[in-house]
Amino acid sequence: MPESLQIQLKKGVLEMCVLALLSRGDNYAYDIASRMAEAVGMGEGTIYPLMRRMQNDGLVSTYLQESESGPPRKYYRLTKSGALALKNQIAEWLTFESAVRKILGEAS
Repeated sequence: MPESLQIQLKKGVLEMCVLALLSRGDNYAYDIASRMAEAVGMGEGTIYPLMRRMQNDGLVSTYLQESESGPPRKYYRLTKSGALALKNQIAEWLTFESAVRKILGEAS
C-alpha cells in the first residue's frame, strides 16, 4: 500500500523544519524530536538518523554540554552551510506552495 500524502509531505519537509528550529538557537536531538512530534507528528526515531546525515553533510555541527539531569547532552548548531541550505529550501518551498495553490484554485 502506498504511503499517504501526509507522510510523504512530512518526509519532504523534515530537514527544512529541523534547520528552521536550529536557526532559532542550538538544541539537542530529543528536544528537536519533541517539538517536531508536537508540531507535525514526526516520531523521534526519524530525527536521529536525519541529525547524523545533516552533520555529515556539514549543515550542523555538534558540541557536548553538561546536563543538570544526567550525562552531557549533544547539542546541534546550524552551520553557515546549514543556514544557506535553509534559505534555499524555504525559497523552493514557497515557489512550490504557490504553484500548488494556483493549481488547486483552478481545480475548484
